[in-house]
Amino acid sequence: MPKQTAIDDSAAATRKITDALRRAEHRVVIAKAPPGAGKTTTMRRVTRTLLDDGLPVVPIVVQTNAQADDLATALAAEGIRTGRFVSEGGEPEARTRAASAPGLVVDRQLSGLQGCEAIVAPADKWVYCNNPRAAAAPPHYDLALIDEAYQMRGDNLFRVANLFDRALAVGDPGQLDPFTIADTRRFEGVPLGPLETAAGTLELSYPDAPVVELPVSWRLPASAVDLVRSAFYELDFTSATDHDERELHVDRLDIGSPADAAVTTMARTGWAYLELSAAFTTRTDSGMVTAVADAATALFARNAQTRCEQNQGGIPLVGGRVAVGAAHTDQVAALRREFQQRLAAGGPAQLADVVVDTANRLQGREFDVTVVWHPLAGRRDATAFHLEAGRLCVLLSRHRHGCIVVGREGVGDLLDAHPTESNVFLNLPADCPDGWEANHAVLTHLLRHRVAG
Repeated sequence: MPKQTAIDDSAAATRKITDALRRAEHRVVIAKAPPGAGKTTTMRRVTRTLLDDGLPVVPIVVQTNAQADDLATALAAEGIRTGRFVSEGGEPEARTRAASAPGLVVDRQLSGLQGCEAIVAPADKWVYCNNPRAAAAPPHYDLALIDEAYQMRGDNLFRVANLFDRALAVGDPGQLDPFTIADTRRFEGVPLGPLETAAGTLELSYPDAPVVELPVSWRLPASAVDLVRSAFYELDFTSATDHDERELHVDRLDIGSPADAAVTTMARTGWAYLELSAAFTTRTDSGMVTAVADAATALFARNAQTRCEQNQGGIPLVGGRVAVGAAHTDQVAALRREFQQRLAAGGPAQLADVVVDTANRLQGREFDVTVVWHPLAGRRDATAFHLEAGRLCVLLSRHRHGCIVVGREGVGDLLDAHPTESNVFLNLPADCPDGWEANHAVLTHLLRHRVAG
């Protein structure tokens, strides 16, 4: 069972949020959350409290259609009459979800959501309310909840700010910044620039805003919390479980291959660093593709099973509960081809369900075990993209039981040869964490769990 202190501390943090909103002394309240802090649960509880206090409707801003569907379904399951405000593209999936969720209403117009206690939509849909060609005048609400506020761009916040008098912004400050294909150099060093996160914009605009830190990660095992917290966060948080609460067990013997040794090490300690020999390679390094696929295959070949507070009797590890993460889409494509080839050759059937994707697309998701292609493996240089702390944080914080990182020798030398070169702007807060320092901290930890590849 989760630690009682974790349950109590989490409930206390939620009360701090609702108390700050009830006092209405500030236009903004910010809640900072570590990975797996139960943000959806927090949003549900805050919404219910606000409704019980007499707020007629709670508008909720999220960042993607998938997040909107998940949250709307969760709110409806709590008995909250929920409206899913949709665009044409998001409507089919939203209606499919609503079919099995009594109390969830889907409509492209706010007029069709009259009587709903909560209305959920991505930021881009709320922006539509300010369209001069919209059929109705923009709505206005006393208070809005903004979920994943560190994934939301500042320009989208500016475009919906007139709809709400006050806001609660909830998000994970350690994740990837909002993505754009635009040239961002013109905005560097500009306070409140359009590419600043919504949460960062609110912090700069309202420096006296109450900040509540969610104190528990319900996802990360005790073996991962210390690394993730020290390398990527200024928050103080703990794991909801003790070291002996979760276990990954493998039945079949370790036959001595590097992949088997990595699985054995990960099962014992929660981490493994499968390190191949040093080499400068192309981005879709065939040796890395093979090693990553070997590690994933070994999990199923050895009949891995997990035991935790949710399944105390233990259950087999299935493909859908394993993720393979990489930095680039071409690396993901190469890994997917390798998995298909192994399936065609009679490999473990579970490989068909393994989620293989980039850090950007794995963000916000949770798995039992992850296998990670180290972003700096085989590189001659360490660019800002590959040193970005948020990318590495996402890759290393998706798991509930264990993580295998696959890399090549020489990452430490590469970091020493390419110290951070990002500009420092005197009128803006310094980036925290620094990507170069975070990579060094992670490498130091991983080398304690090294397996020669």
